[in-house]
Amino acid sequence: MGKFTLITSREYLNKITNKTFILSTLLTPLFIAGIVFFIGWLTSVNNERIKNISVVDNTGYIYDKLKSSNSIKYELLGDFSLEEARIISDTKSDYGLLYINNLESPKSIADSISFISEEASSLTIINNIESQLEKILTNENFKIEGIDIEKINSKKIYVNLLQETFQGEKTTKSDGLVKYIFGFVLGMLLYMFIFVYGSMIMMSVIEEKTNRIIEIVVSSVKPFYLMTGKIIGTSLAGLTQFIVWGVLFFIFTSIISSIFGISSTYEDSQIVLNASQDSAVSSAALGMISAFINLPLTNIMIAFVLYFLGGYLLYASIFAAIGAAVDNQTDAQQFLMPITIILIVALYVGMLTVPEDPNGIVAQIFSFVPLTSPIVMMMRIPHGVPLIEQIISVLILFLSVILIIWIAAKIYRIGILMYGKKPSYKELIKWLKY
Repeated sequence: MGKFTLITSREYLNKITNKTFILSTLLTPLFIAGIVFFIGWLTSVNNERIKNISVVDNTGYIYDKLKSSNSIKYELLGDFSLEEARIISDTKSDYGLLYINNLESPKSIADSISFISEEASSLTIINNIESQLEKILTNENFKIEGIDIEKINSKKIYVNLLQETFQGEKTTKSDGLVKYIFGFVLGMLLYMFIFVYGSMIMMSVIEEKTNRIIEIVVSSVKPFYLMTGKIIGTSLAGLTQFIVWGVLFFIFTSIISSIFGISSTYEDSQIVLNASQDSAVSSAALGMISAFINLPLTNIMIAFVLYFLGGYLLYASIFAAIGAAVDNQTDAQQFLMPITIILIVALYVGMLTVPEDPNGIVAQIFSFVPLTSPIVMMMRIPHGVPLIEQIISVLILFLSVILIIWIAAKIYRIGILMYGKKPSYKELIKWLKY
């Protein structure tokens, strides 16, 4: 037992004292925050560019009703033909040219409107132009038909559904999007770190086997203790990294909440956002932040630690067995492919089925299958999963971990001293019988 503890502590200390590990632990949250702010800055810079659109309006009434915005500016040209207007607009380096013919009815006008630009236009801009033109021409059509537009607008009914669960928990429109994004991020994190730390184990085993160091080590330590010591030591290092990230994440969340004065109280089935008057953040952004704070964060953090440990121990055992069975990374590819496919399937099940029906039969089945449950269940939990389902899923996962470690240890014990031969699946099954 003392040798097992020695191996575990050596692997753990070797990982956490590594400069790369320390820098990645401290800088990754800052890097992610920097990327988010950088993307936001790029978006704002892109939106600051004013896109000039020249308009030839032969109807005489459409241009006056077109509304410019902070990013789109409409400018009226004179009575020019399409070719003349095209040349003028191109000379002015306009973003585009909107050419409107004067025909007998709004419907025929709508079918003949052209938009000419240097290259393929932004979908957002096209939608903006089309929606404005549709509204203008529809109102003109109502006017021709003798329909009172103001009376129609005054009779319109707008619906804003009051949302809540059967248990009486209030929800908002932002909740679903935030739950999907947060669940997706958690699933992706587990997917990446299972591969990162699992591959780390595999490469470590292959390196020691290739350098023949393992022959000296196994002379004084049982292969099972050596394998499990490596796995647990690396998993503790990964857990340490996650705890540091969790603390930094909590600090950042608290700072953001205090700066923008956000609280998560419900009134009349709507979130009340206590934001300061001079805050530059839009109500939509505040709604997203408030929806995030309303997530079951304690449940998510505990589940994330459990599923990270379970998923990592499960796959790390498999990676360690693969590393012991082969002599180089190239030979390992045939065994890594099925694992990769399983993880990708789990990721896609979480992405495609969980947002539509978090408690559907497909999502539930993959939440209990140990090879896919760490990813799928973590994508489901932000949407709300009964605690009993989580407990059963975790129990199945850790019981499977025990079984997989036992199987991996059998392969590891034989494969660690095998050289110069590329094993097949049939041979691996034979090793289990020794």
